[in-house]
Amino acid sequence: MPQEKPSQARIVMHDPRLNDPAQEIVRTGDLAAGELESVLEVLDAMRRWREAERETSEASQKYMKLGASDMRALRMLIAAGNQNVPITPSAMAGHLGISAASTTKLLDRLERGGHIVRLAHPDDRRSLVIQVTEHTRLAARATVGREHARRFDVVAALAPEQRRVIADFFDAMAATAQRDAV
Repeated sequence: MPQEKPSQARIVMHDPRLNDPAQEIVRTGDLAAGELESVLEVLDAMRRWREAERETSEASQKYMKLGASDMRALRMLIAAGNQNVPITPSAMAGHLGISAASTTKLLDRLERGGHIVRLAHPDDRRSLVIQVTEHTRLAARATVGREHARRFDVVAALAPEQRRVIADFFDAMAATAQRDAV
């Protein structure tokens, strides 16, 4: 049997038996073999989900010819439009966590691409609001919107108890993202 070249070998990223055999970080010794396999099955499913999400996001960005921040801005504008909430450049900057100068560049780019329009604020004529164009709204609806609807259907098909367990799981996973002081 031919040996795999290093570039062809599958690198396993989430199995502590391979990546932390001395259990310096991840304690696996307290789990029975079947339990450990079950934990790894969940971690592998999470990896597949993240990979699918990344690929979908990249495909949407490529289709729309936009970067990640641009796509986040458009998602915000579409949601705000659906909820009749006017979005100012400063609200956009706060949402994206970027400076006013970066926001101006982003909005210029989106405007040149025909994705947004800048209009006078309905209540404050000294201010501007940003709206997504109908063409971009329809394109996003046909791609990202359709994908969201499929995810919604998967969750809706679960029993209420299953949804609660999954929501609790994701909340607990989100809490792990808190960084330890270095």
